[in-house]
Amino acid sequence: MLSPREEPIDPPDVPGLRPRNLGEFVGQSELKGHLGVMLGAARKRREATDHMLFAGPPGLGKTTLANIVAAEMGANIQVTSGPALERAGDLASILSKVEEGDVLFIDEIHRLPRAVEEVLYPAMEDFRIDIVLGKGPAARSIPLELSRFTLVGATTRTGLITGPLRDRFGLVARLDYYEVDDLLSIVLRAAGILGVEITGEGAWEIARRARGTPRIANRLLRQVRDFADVERDSDIDAEVAADGLTFFGVDELGLDKASRAVLESICSRFDGGPVGLSTLAISVSEPTETVEDVYEPYLIQQGLLMRTPRGRVATPTAYAHLGLTPPASAEVGPPRGFFD
Repeated sequence: MLSPREEPIDPPDVPGLRPRNLGEFVGQSELKGHLGVMLGAARKRREATDHMLFAGPPGLGKTTLANIVAAEMGANIQVTSGPALERAGDLASILSKVEEGDVLFIDEIHRLPRAVEEVLYPAMEDFRIDIVLGKGPAARSIPLELSRFTLVGATTRTGLITGPLRDRFGLVARLDYYEVDDLLSIVLRAAGILGVEITGEGAWEIARRARGTPRIANRLLRQVRDFADVERDSDIDAEVAADGLTFFGVDELGLDKASRAVLESICSRFDGGPVGLSTLAISVSEPTETVEDVYEPYLIQQGLLMRTPRGRVATPTAYAHLGLTPPASAEVGPPRGFFD
């Protein structure tokens, strides 16, 4: 089991890019408003805030928000993940060490084993757990009182969270993809922290290709910074940013090599589809979860891909983006009478 740790440490080359409070956090204005009210009320009452569940694609700020909740409450944060909690005793060990007002952050909470989830229910509602000593007829249960804490869960797959667990969260929020304007602010802020000289046009070029995701925006900024230092020895303007992104395989829509491989596989190998998820994943040598959770959401959002009852289908827009001619038999929508 991964032992709980304090606040995640930023990579050595990314000093302080992670926002530390709600004021620094860019985007997700509705969620920020909800958090501001809940955290302010909890501080006023001097008690732990309600449990929270953050859902959404990777890289949108779920872990960052968990750290912000702890920082705003002046509390410590313990970090673990669903796959790390293999047995009920793993969770009991962590909960027994949680102090009053602490934040317990469980990433990938949808992957909690059922036995562990059952232990979590009384911990969330009554702040107690039952420890079973012994086995068989001699077994006995001893209740253990816990300090009042706040559980913050993060998931990329809300549908895999059971109803009883989801209903125990006081706030269930889904993070949306970011607008380009918000990503522009994130890129400029990161550039200032990293000491990167960049123009507004250069930052805009990076922001618009970041696929609505702050994590990707920061990664692209670092890549373009490296390109500018080595290949151009200049500040980052629109031309340098565009050339750097092209050098690293990021096209005009922000698709990288892996995302384009998914589209090209459907268009070239399967005549535009429909093709099943498992077959598609094998064709690009990726796990099905990665294709479904990482690549598909943005492709669908951009109108390049559709999910139908018969499988994944490439749209005419996908062919145009790849510079291919769609076959006359290509399916461009779900069969009549079916629903996605």
